[in-house]
Amino acid sequence: MWRTCHAVRTLNLGILAHVDAGKTTLTERLLFVSGVIDQLGSVDDGNTQTDSLPLERQRGITIKSAVVSFEVNGVVINLIDTPGHPDFIAEVERVLTVLDGAVLVVSAVEGVQAQTRVLMRTLQRLCVPSLIFINKIDRSGAQEGPILQSISDRLTPGIIAMGSPYGLGTHDPGFTPYDPAEPGFTSRLTSQLADHDDALLAAYVGDEKVPYDQLRHSLVTQIRAAQVHPVYFGSAVTGAGVEALIEGVTEFLPTVEGDAEGPVAGSVFKVERGPSGEKIAYVRLFSGTVRIRDRLHFGDNAEGKVTAIHLFDHGKAVHHGTVTAGHIAKLTGLVDIQIGDAIGTPRTTAGHYFAPPSLETVVVPSNPADKGALHSALTQLAEQDPLINLRQDDVRQEIYVSLYGEVQKEVIQATLASEYAIDVTFRETTPICVERPAGVGTSLDVLGKGGNPYVATVGLRVEPAPAGAGIEFRPDVTIDGIPIHAFKDVEAFRRTVETAVRNALRQGIHGWQVTDCIVTMTKSGFVSATSAKDFRLLTPLVLMDALSRAGTIVCEPIHRFHLDVPADTVGQMLAALARLRAVPETPVIRGSECTIEGVIPAGRVHLLQEQLSGLTRGEGVLESALHHFEPVGGKAPSRPHTGVNPLNRTEYLRQMKRGI
Repeated sequence: MWRTCHAVRTLNLGILAHVDAGKTTLTERLLFVSGVIDQLGSVDDGNTQTDSLPLERQRGITIKSAVVSFEVNGVVINLIDTPGHPDFIAEVERVLTVLDGAVLVVSAVEGVQAQTRVLMRTLQRLCVPSLIFINKIDRSGAQEGPILQSISDRLTPGIIAMGSPYGLGTHDPGFTPYDPAEPGFTSRLTSQLADHDDALLAAYVGDEKVPYDQLRHSLVTQIRAAQVHPVYFGSAVTGAGVEALIEGVTEFLPTVEGDAEGPVAGSVFKVERGPSGEKIAYVRLFSGTVRIRDRLHFGDNAEGKVTAIHLFDHGKAVHHGTVTAGHIAKLTGLVDIQIGDAIGTPRTTAGHYFAPPSLETVVVPSNPADKGALHSALTQLAEQDPLINLRQDDVRQEIYVSLYGEVQKEVIQATLASEYAIDVTFRETTPICVERPAGVGTSLDVLGKGGNPYVATVGLRVEPAPAGAGIEFRPDVTIDGIPIHAFKDVEAFRRTVETAVRNALRQGIHGWQVTDCIVTMTKSGFVSATSAKDFRLLTPLVLMDALSRAGTIVCEPIHRFHLDVPADTVGQMLAALARLRAVPETPVIRGSECTIEGVIPAGRVHLLQEQLSGLTRGEGVLESALHHFEPVGGKAPSRPHTGVNPLNRTEYLRQMKRGI
């Protein structure tokens, strides 16, 4: 039975897991237990509450995050079910920005899997308070001790089992929470918590008995600091252990109050289209109050009026007049809103938590007449997932999208067919390379000389920066070279030139993004007729000339991989890795299991995944993520430039004159 409480608190909770660990089934069970639904849906039957997309129901996987709400123990929980497949990690990244806490689901049979490790590392890096739910204890092969050891070894040693399962592998399993008065439990609790609590450490060393109230206070503090993680066992299918999990969620994870009277501050973590094509933004509000007809500032300089607000209530999104700090809402009316936009006062963020996509492909309509409709459809899909990085080669009339993997390609294909009635095929998936300057290059276009048609002088120097440094712009010019009459102030001038530099560097000599470089503005000149447009259009010409003089090195993406395989398959596994140009480190063998780590070209990861099952009798587990870029051996690969190419000065000037 749930405790009643007059004061209602809010908790924005994420459910995260490796694909097929059972998080969507757990979400369904939570909705059932809390009374939101009368009948349990099934992932296999395609009738769960959160997997609402036809493709999700068909494939039995979560593709888009979904929000549902329920109330237990006086806490309103906005629960966000996230994708588990690594191809949709971008969807998880956006959710992480709005969470108060999380439940990480681990299968009692499959154990710690590749995505589980990635998610736990990220939760810890962001200090998101998290509980661990070991699911599927009703399945044959479910274990208690080995799975706890695996979590301690491969995820984090900071775990505390909050009870013990029974009936593992049967149709009627259960979970018994430990009694706070049980000496064995309090002893283990004291030992674990002493690592981060000096008072408990002194008591532990002195063999003193610590009151449970003190232990519980320390436990709550350390959970909310993401230093320790309570572990629960159960089965989302049978309901075993779920009530204990809910007690843990409402007792240990931090709830939100927020300042409803403060300045409006929120974050957009999802965008979708409504029945009439209108944009709907999913917003976590951190501060302030938003009402219908309020005008909101968001993104860089955009503004819009809220025409509708929907709050999540007992499994449904219902119309509401306001949304206050701490809540999640769907806002309609913000036409130019994009995923990742800050609403109102921006909050400090840590940037991206996962590596960007390292693969790309060309999307080809089966019917050439669908090219325009395909671009429009992909533009809408890019609103929902900006990391697909839609770009079009106007010369070849080809459309490129970025990918995390092959499953994402299949989902894009199915979505285009089902939602837009467009049949497509794909070219071969290729790695997304980058270019780095090979040396130092300078260029100067002087006003009125050398065929410079613009009323401005621009000089630029390009030079290499350390790997991973990105792009740095240095406006090393004097104030008397800046046309203040054409700009609001010096800062506006700097922003204009830097934006032009960064835009131009999206495509280098070989067509790849240029990175790890320092661009210095060495000269600037003007006359009274000079406008901001002159600097904006001249800068790419000068920059590309300087880059051509410096030369570039094309670098391919390299993934760091972690392989768990049976020890007796190491020989053939190493041979396969050599064929795929991987560079493995010395294998680590522990009994019948072996771990191999190393690096592999991103373009070969899919081939490794395809071969893994056959090489390891289906027991191998692969985890990989973009790690670094390194120079390509042999001839540098190129890709076509999109848009107007400033490397071709004559064509660039012709197109700019036409206003393209």
